Amino acid sequence: MRKPKVLFAASEVYPFAKTGGLADVGYSLPKALSDDFDVTVVMPLYLTVDRRKFAIEGPTDYFDVMLGSERRTVSVYESRYEGRHYLFVYEPQLCDRDYLYGAPGEGYDDNAQRFGLFSYAVTELARRMQSDIVHLNDWQTALAALIIAEDETIRARTVYTIHNLAYQGDFPKGALTELGIDKRHFTLEGVEFYDRVNLMKAGIGFADAVTTVSPTYAEEILTHRFGCGLEGYLEKHRTRLSGIANGIDTEHFSPQTDESLLRPYKTPRGKLSNKKRYLAEAGLEDAGLPLFIFIGRFTWQKGIDILLEALPQMALMPCNIAILGEGEPQYHPRFEAVAAAHPNVHLFFGYDEGVAHRMYAAADFLLMPSLFEPCGLNQMIAAHYGAVPIVHAVGGLADTVAPIARLQESPAPCGIPFDDATPEALMAAVETALELHHDTKAWSRAATHNMNADVSWGQSAAAYAALYRKISGGAVK
Repeated sequence: MRKPKVLFAASEVYPFAKTGGLADVGYSLPKALSDDFDVTVVMPLYLTVDRRKFAIEGPTDYFDVMLGSERRTVSVYESRYEGRHYLFVYEPQLCDRDYLYGAPGEGYDDNAQRFGLFSYAVTELARRMQSDIVHLNDWQTALAALIIAEDETIRARTVYTIHNLAYQGDFPKGALTELGIDKRHFTLEGVEFYDRVNLMKAGIGFADAVTTVSPTYAEEILTHRFGCGLEGYLEKHRTRLSGIANGIDTEHFSPQTDESLLRPYKTPRGKLSNKKRYLAEAGLEDAGLPLFIFIGRFTWQKGIDILLEALPQMALMPCNIAILGEGEPQYHPRFEAVAAAHPNVHLFFGYDEGVAHRMYAAADFLLMPSLFEPCGLNQMIAAHYGAVPIVHAVGGLADTVAPIARLQESPAPCGIPFDDATPEALMAAVETALELHHDTKAWSRAATHNMNADVSWGQSAAAYAALYRKISGGAVK
């Protein structure tokens, strides 16, 4: 029997290009779906993608798309990376840039045209491949939902996934003409948002199903606090809205086989040798002290202001602290000042996948004080490596990290959630963590539970498969 064809479109996919968790999902969810579906992943062929390393061949096809009144030629490239099918679309305006979206903290002025073009390319590929399902991700692909809905020659049904509602693809009204969007869609029911063009609204309003990346976040975005101005529009379309929690690729993130580690391990005891190695690498001392890590973007969403306010007090406690990240430049001097004053604080500006893996393997605790978090992956990765997450209990963090007190009953990883987005609440959680670490048996039980918790894509991939079947009216088996 023919497997149903799924075209999975994302603006970034690991390992080809990555700025955040979308790239990890773009790699791992299609992989988890591949037993039941013929999944092809499509992304732009940015300048930064290593064509030789990933054996990207082509161009294997060309086609023209209309971007407003302009005809653009798109080239298609292909790769069979790790046995899975990847397509890459190339067009100079879309791809020939130093950054995917713009310099840190900024966006390119022509991002509407760039990713509008990508959406038209995705639509044309869906037509040519006769896809059954087109799975769109975030604002960069949202316009494709509108285009497909209006094109009777394309049979595919569409799923639109919101990975972060805060980034909506909001552009001046002139983008309407530049993208060739019919003026009749420039209404509150369409893509109009305070007299601007909002591409995310195209995905929400025209896809056959809309998902977010955790059940709690799906409820939160219907409220004024988390809805980013779209709560009313989402409420209108809530019958097509659902939350499916992300998972992680437990083969890629595996302490038992991770080649980045000094010594792969199966139990929390195996962390010690990796901890000693990482501490030496970072210039930190005393493996007997608990190691707290933060890995992520330096941006307000991630609770960086809360972390920075708490950090000097935390650094006075008997612990080591390691921070890996990059993002908004105004945060760098503040981190550097703390590190200069406290030898037990180590900073790594930038992102290095191998360093991140070694940090997970060394860590006793992960800090995630996010103000909001659609899902988050770091807490699941850290737990899988035997660390205990300390999280602000919002969104996917609330869904994927249960309190330590529920260790015996929860199938999810356990950690130390805190309710208030304040430095005081974070510090109280850190003090709880220090008490837990002092009780070596209790910490070992928590770490063992976390390493054995199911954080894979299994249940979530099954939920997406069921959704594909639902919107196809049974045509997708």
